[in-house]
Amino acid sequence: MTNKNDNDENKGKDVQDKEDNIDNIKEMGVPSIPETKNNIQFISIIGEIEGHSIAPNDKKATKYEHIIPLLIAAQQDPKIEGIFIILNTVGGDVEAGLALSELINSVDKPKVSLVLGGGHSIGVPLATSTDHSFIAPTATMTIHPIRTTGLVIGVSQTFRYFQKMQQRIINFILRTSNISSETLNELMYSTDEIANDVGTILVGEEAVKYKLIDEVGGFSQALKKLKELIDEKNQ
Repeated sequence: MTNKNDNDENKGKDVQDKEDNIDNIKEMGVPSIPETKNNIQFISIIGEIEGHSIAPNDKKATKYEHIIPLLIAAQQDPKIEGIFIILNTVGGDVEAGLALSELINSVDKPKVSLVLGGGHSIGVPLATSTDHSFIAPTATMTIHPIRTTGLVIGVSQTFRYFQKMQQRIINFILRTSNISSETLNELMYSTDEIANDVGTILVGEEAVKYKLIDEVGGFSQALKKLKELIDEKNQ
């Protein structure tokens, strides 16, 4: 004989499952998200990297205050042995992106990054912040000087501030990749690559040729490399 309370609980569970599926469809486009219980923390950085100002509603954005707790938790959780960063970003807030890059780089567990669609602008140091970096054959990376929007005071102090900001990014990329300073500056200030702009767009193999990214590959290659790094550390 079925208890009325049991029936109510089952109905309540069914309603909750339906609501969860609706939320998943809205957020992820699929009715359910499979749970993956393993020793690797996967982190996606997509769209525009949102910083101190909220991005417009019509833009996909990655909030840096969401990524920071994930990285801290991955560092502290003994079950997590490696971190996999997946990038498809147009760039965004410079300080937020650089802060995330520094935090990723300072985590002492094996880390791998994969540029899938794009790793543009401040996405470049995010891609180089890991122990080993991959780029998909058709993925692109744009290297250019920093830009700003809004009110700019036209004085020498403002110019020096931009110089310092630019140098922070350059120093980080040089510290976390094998590209030379001369090559990086040449790519960054090129005037014949992008119409009405300064900089260079690198596609797949080109990023590896200039030693900005370590290897061309996809998800399986990057995952295999991360597992190798984890095994090396455990040994």
